[in-house]
Amino acid sequence: MSEGEDVAVPVRVVSYNIRSLRDDPEAVARVVRALRPDVLCLQEVPRFASWWWQRRRLARACGMRIAAGRRACGLAVFTAPRVRRVARRFHLLSREPGLHRRGLAVAVLRVDGLPLIAASTHLDLADEPRLRHVGEVLALLERAGARYRAPVVLTGDINEEPDGPAWGRLAARFQDAHAVAPEGDALTFSAARPDRRIDGVFADRAVRVLGCGVPTDPDLLADYPGATDHRPVLARLEL
Repeated sequence: MSEGEDVAVPVRVVSYNIRSLRDDPEAVARVVRALRPDVLCLQEVPRFASWWWQRRRLARACGMRIAAGRRACGLAVFTAPRVRRVARRFHLLSREPGLHRRGLAVAVLRVDGLPLIAASTHLDLADEPRLRHVGEVLALLERAGARYRAPVVLTGDINEEPDGPAWGRLAARFQDAHAVAPEGDALTFSAARPDRRIDGVFADRAVRVLGCGVPTDPDLLADYPGATDHRPVLARLEL
């Protein structure tokens, strides 16, 4: 390799809502291990009784480390051993009376020496706060990207399909990875009877999207319904 030559670094990012591990934690871990993510962005991570222990046990079962996340809002980012964490942040989004508090977990990473910001969020079922929180998420990630001089990959349970205004605002700022390079299946919910795409991976335009979707290997399809009520989204990216 000559001096100044660009180096392409592949990275596998998975977004997965695991419903507080209320279903089959072993099936969740099997799914994750089969997907071989470098970065695993989780929603609905356990946050009540024995939450810390459950989170640690899941990370060990997946062969990963906890890179970001707090008890609040049930969000976490796990990383594979090849990925180094540089910093982590956690942001509470504005409160909406009567609804669950929403947040944003951010991990600042180095993948084979190249910088990457990975973020996980879980947006509201209600239209107005969901759209408002998208604006807050975009502002927070804009600042993080500028501070750490790193491209951003945002993942999450959007609780809205791609024709909705919140999804549209995310897709205007980032690449909707599945729309750019569809791979596997599009539908993420429900795991038992998938009929909606409400989970997504959104990548900065500096990141090349090689493929994104719900993997459809037979063993994975058999495990999805027992693991949780969502199906995982795998994005194969290149830094």
